[in-house]
Amino acid sequence: MLDLNKDVKYVKGVGPNRVKLLNKLNIFTLKDLISYYPRTYEDRGKPKKLIECIDENEATIEAVACSMISEVRLKGKTMQKLIIRDETATAVVTWFNQTYLKKVFEIGKKYRFYGKISNKFGKISITSPVFDRIDSNKNTGKIIPIYPLTYNLSQNTLRRIIESGLKEVQGNLKETLPNYILEEYKLEGINEAINSIHFPKDFNAFDIARKRLVFEELLSTQLALLELKNSYMNEEKGISFKKEAKMSDVINRLPFRLTNAQLRVLEEIDNNMEQEKPMNRLLQGDVGSGKTIVAMIAAYKAVKSRLPSSNNGSNSYTCNTASRKF
Repeated sequence: MLDLNKDVKYVKGVGPNRVKLLNKLNIFTLKDLISYYPRTYEDRGKPKKLIECIDENEATIEAVACSMISEVRLKGKTMQKLIIRDETATAVVTWFNQTYLKKVFEIGKKYRFYGKISNKFGKISITSPVFDRIDSNKNTGKIIPIYPLTYNLSQNTLRRIIESGLKEVQGNLKETLPNYILEEYKLEGINEAINSIHFPKDFNAFDIARKRLVFEELLSTQLALLELKNSYMNEEKGISFKKEAKMSDVINRLPFRLTNAQLRVLEEIDNNMEQEKPMNRLLQGDVGSGKTIVAMIAAYKAVKSRLPSSNNGSNSYTCNTASRKF
């Protein structure tokens, strides 16, 4: 049985050391892991010819190794160089402190590289690219997710861990939205969305997954706010303003006519104010549309309803709702 609350340290590839790094990213459970979404993506598919590469742009290259790795010792580090070519040009690939690469590349074999291209004065080079054999797409040849990281945790490591987490889930996530909503809004299932948001086969698949997950997040937020509002309305008691305090006393004395929209809103506010339920209202409108007069008329009803009796004939009174004297 799938346990989304399983401690992330038990996911393949984590262990006691990496779990501390994941915890720094607020990843504590399997659920946290699979819902740790990428911040962006790199399109490492669609390879370019070397001659087409633009200086300082990142690109995917498919090329043949023309030499063995040569190594140069520098102050405190080593530099590895490889000559590659395709049918259009030759390039130099450089890494630093990657001695193991001497055993990786074979002359005449084709590889795929992804990195920033330097193309100046007819000389093409790539520094510290990721690479794969042509028959592999582990690091290239597809869309790669890029995650927020913490110190000592690399993108490759986190991607492998998230892949392990998704394999544990294996399409067994329980659907959280009813079928009629999925059908009405043309949303894909939660299992497909979670997989595609991490490792989309193309950007169309990413858009479909994002639509589903954003929809669910917004729906959950709206339902939570509605529940909070209903709870507030049912449990909290508001001020019931007097029916005898009529807004029409002000409306009829105005030197201009209110619009139908203003009158409609005032009728709604009047009804709300006479109930014992709290009223929360946002009055929206363009500049000059008459929001202020609507607010003033509502304030008049509040003031008239709270007017205390006076024996000295004074016309001074306090509006408690505004905490000031009128």
